[in-house]
Amino acid sequence: MPYLNAVPLTCGLEARCERTPPSALAVSLREGRLDAALLSVTEALFAPGYPIVDGVAIASDGPVFSVFLAHRDPLDERLAEVHLDPASCTSVNLLRVLLAARGLSPRFLTLAVEPGGSMPRNMLLIGDPAIRFALGRHDHRIWDLGAAWKEWTGLPFVFAVWAMREAAATPALADGLREARERGLARLPEWIDHRPEFSREFRQAYLGGHIRYGLGDREKAGLERFRQALAAHLSPPRPTVPPRYF
Repeated sequence: MPYLNAVPLTCGLEARCERTPPSALAVSLREGRLDAALLSVTEALFAPGYPIVDGVAIASDGPVFSVFLAHRDPLDERLAEVHLDPASCTSVNLLRVLLAARGLSPRFLTLAVEPGGSMPRNMLLIGDPAIRFALGRHDHRIWDLGAAWKEWTGLPFVFAVWAMREAAATPALADGLREARERGLARLPEWIDHRPEFSREFRQAYLGGHIRYGLGDREKAGLERFRQALAAHLSPPRPTVPPRYF
């Protein structure tokens, strides 16, 4: 994914990686053009059993800062419509679940802002564009979806996992992806100091706190809770597949 939060998970693998938005990665993996992808977790839950690399994720245990609803309308029956960034299936479905839990079902539209045009009243933003919006001047309120999930469930939320194509799923590939994570975590202080995105203060808070890179028991419990919430709140319902950790 072409976002700052993915950098630690591809350390040492950069020459072998294709950097595209999560929704496009899902298509490439499905069509066999990739051996593995940092896949939006909803794609992995909807797909027919991608092996998921154990121990590695992009997650949050509270505010995530880069996935939120920027809204001018209150989060009640007056929230009539929301414009969605189509880049991530997971963030869209997390928003649907969280709003449904409040008894809200606004109309959803695709976010398309022309250069110099006005921003919609209510919009889901993700990744680096979300960060730039939040750090810039705006008159929207921010509803952080990581924080909202933690408040509702008490659990972390898993946004993305390494999902492997079945035919390519080998111990060597999974171990290589786990080793990339270890290299990336070891280099976090360097990236916090020297990456060009945003400010050092923000990189410290974001890479060093908001984003979590483990997939342990609590993250797996959060993932199972999300799978149950999708079954309960998505309309029309879509069948999900229990995660298979490799």
